[in-house]
Amino acid sequence: MIAKKKRRAARRVLLKLSGEALMGSLGYGIDPKVNSSIAAQIKEVHKSGTEIAVVIGGGNIYRGLSAVTSEGMDRSTADYMGMLATMLNGLALQDALEKIGVQTRVQTAIEMHELAEPYIRRRAVRHLEKGRVVIFVCGTGNPYFTTDTAAALRAVEIGAEMVLKATKVDGVYSKDPVKCKKAKRFDKLDYMDILKKKLKVIDATAVSLCMDNDLPIVVFNIKKKGNLKQAVEGKKIGTIIK
Repeated sequence: MIAKKKRRAARRVLLKLSGEALMGSLGYGIDPKVNSSIAAQIKEVHKSGTEIAVVIGGGNIYRGLSAVTSEGMDRSTADYMGMLATMLNGLALQDALEKIGVQTRVQTAIEMHELAEPYIRRRAVRHLEKGRVVIFVCGTGNPYFTTDTAAALRAVEIGAEMVLKATKVDGVYSKDPVKCKKAKRFDKLDYMDILKKKLKVIDATAVSLCMDNDLPIVVFNIKKKGNLKQAVEGKKIGTIIK
């Protein structure tokens, strides 16, 4: 009888963390307990030997697209304001990680020398190789591109083996599971399924970029402790898109 080969934990991953994940049950801002809990999960993965980078959103502080729709604000202006919100979240996560002994570097797509390093791919890779967690903020630095797209782009650039999309639910559903109790959860999906079914769990541009580079996406619930480590180890959790 041939023994099953044990799955190898990913060597390098990129975690896409939404701003909303940081606010927990609050209606706005950052919940310190949630921030610390996520930092602890990142440390658990980092301690196991996996190199981890993070792209963080800013929706808990400012949603640019909502301002365009409700207030008639110029799209570029609104998007730049949203990018600045990601800097606040990135610094908060850095603080939580360094308080528990994890060395980090924040790299920004919009230069702010007093707060973070400018994004330089080779430097980011070097930080990861030296055992630091790298937090990417300000998206791609360009309006009209979401932080999902930034996550896919940075993952490809640094040679990550997968994108881990952290959400409030345990995978991809046919409809919003909060609003529809009969919504179906998918264990596996093809990249084209996301595009054809117009499932809004991740931006279409990000999906296309991952598809072109054969980069798997795992959508999982970050609220449950231990889920991040299980996703990195390749265990059946959430929904895998590949």
